[in-house]
Amino acid sequence: MSIISIANQKGGVGKTSTAINLSASVAAAEYKTLLIDIDPQANSSSGLGVEKNEPSIYDVLMGLDTVENSIQSTYMPFLDILPSTIDLVGAEVELVSVENREYQLKTPFASLRGKYDYIFVDCPPSLGLLTLNALTASDSVLIPVQCEYFALEGLGQLLNTINLVRKNLNPELSIEGVLLTMFDQRLKLSQQVRDEVQKYFGEKVFESIIHRNVRISEAPSHAKPVLLYDSISTGAKNYMQLASELIDRTQNPRK
Repeated sequence: MSIISIANQKGGVGKTSTAINLSASVAAAEYKTLLIDIDPQANSSSGLGVEKNEPSIYDVLMGLDTVENSIQSTYMPFLDILPSTIDLVGAEVELVSVENREYQLKTPFASLRGKYDYIFVDCPPSLGLLTLNALTASDSVLIPVQCEYFALEGLGQLLNTINLVRKNLNPELSIEGVLLTMFDQRLKLSQQVRDEVQKYFGEKVFESIIHRNVRISEAPSHAKPVLLYDSISTGAKNYMQLASELIDRTQNPRK
């Protein structure tokens, strides 16, 4: 089983879209999948049609309820969700005085091993205590990078955080891969960003690329992943391809 955090402290990079659509695409391949929403904005939760957010990841984080009791099923047979709630906004402040505050999710997440094939964690767009807790409890991190100007800005900070987590909190944490999002093949800039990212990350970059596609943007307002909203759209095909590549990577790790 893999616990994969989807993280980038920069907003607007397609992080939540990737969390929803990658989870749904892996579930569509009949792998038992859990999406954990640890972003106070709760967009992954609403994007999968979850209205009732109690109990939520907040209750698990603060030790108020068990992780098993907080998981909800979705309308997709192989996909469950552990929803977020606005209560998470204050969690960073509440955690400051808690002993071993970076480890609040490690035991709850570990208890899910064997129950799911894949667990994806949608992290908030910051490198605060919520993201640190997710990284400490994860096996790897998937980094979405949008193909726009400033794409690489802040990536150094994220990599520095990952290295600090590795050194002090979770030595097993690895980079699962870097995903190029919002790619527009008509733009020279998109090609330049792709070349830069590939030069920097090498084989860590996924071959699958998420192209700019209006269907991906529309799907959340219908509380559906793009796969169910428009299965023949470019966005749906891109995420199915990514799911296939991720499954292949994790089932057949490179030597």
